[in-house]
Amino acid sequence: MKIIEVIDGGMLTTVQDLGRYGYQRYGVPTSGAMDLFSLRAANRLVGNPDEAAGLEMTLVGPRLRFVAPATIAVTGADLGARLDGAALPTWQSVLLEPGAELWFAGPQSGVRAYLAVAGGVDVPLVLGSRSTYTRSRIGGLEGRKLQAGDALHIPGGRPVLLGGTLHLPAPHRPVWGHAHALRVVLGPQDDRFTAAGITTFLASTYTVGPQSDRMGYRLSGPRIEHLRGPDIISDGTPFGAVQVAGDGVPIVLLADRGTAGGYTKIATVIGPDIPRLAQAAPGDTVTFESIGLDEAYAAVREQEERLAAISPLGRASDTARLRRVAAAVAAVVVSLER
Repeated sequence: MKIIEVIDGGMLTTVQDLGRYGYQRYGVPTSGAMDLFSLRAANRLVGNPDEAAGLEMTLVGPRLRFVAPATIAVTGADLGARLDGAALPTWQSVLLEPGAELWFAGPQSGVRAYLAVAGGVDVPLVLGSRSTYTRSRIGGLEGRKLQAGDALHIPGGRPVLLGGTLHLPAPHRPVWGHAHALRVVLGPQDDRFTAAGITTFLASTYTVGPQSDRMGYRLSGPRIEHLRGPDIISDGTPFGAVQVAGDGVPIVLLADRGTAGGYTKIATVIGPDIPRLAQAAPGDTVTFESIGLDEAYAAVREQEERLAAISPLGRASDTARLRRVAAAVAAVVVSLER
């Protein structure tokens, strides 16, 4: 069912889900959302499974018209979401009437916002995922970013609406800022760096460079000293791997990273901290802290507890709005049955 008309695609708006796994051995990147926490939260807020596809919107958001009733949630960066000109509440589900327009005034905090629609964005599965990988033009909507005139659909023939409002309470929402402390587990090639090089890596402040993108974040700062050079036999590149080539400058590999690489990786950013980097803008600063596996596992558990805090908002429903939307749904169903 058609749910959205794209009036303006924004700077870089793509369909993403949790990623395309099982094909890296064939050279196919995982892609998927850069900030998995925010996409998962958006999906849960509208009653979708975590793996449902939504929109990832970068810096300058799109302008969208909803042609049917819908339940949506916007999470991640604060890009100044506006619904028919008024501020849209984020990190909660919102019920929209047909004709509603969603647009974004500009970035306030963070870089990437996420939009989930109840039912999920319905584009063809490619190798088990709906994620967009623009470099190879696979997945998503024709393998590209959204543009004016596009239409987005949800599965089935009628809108999916929630009976109440869900939200993620403020204490469980991330705060982005411009200084990002990232926890890492050293390795897999930390033995290829001198003790001074590892000290430099953990004690320095790095700056996000302008070349940073979905493939990786290039950082500027003190050079990291190798022990026996930067080259290794190519091996797999995990999400969050901190690669250090011959120039001694770290690059953190992200969602659209290559599937293998032949440069040393000094550490890997833990999964729960990757969203912090995904929300960093050029000019923001990054520091690294080494932790053990037990602490990393504890951070994963803490992240899951934050997601589990999604709950009913606990306020009276807007009865008039619910009645209008219910009437609109009934009209859609009748037109389809005809």
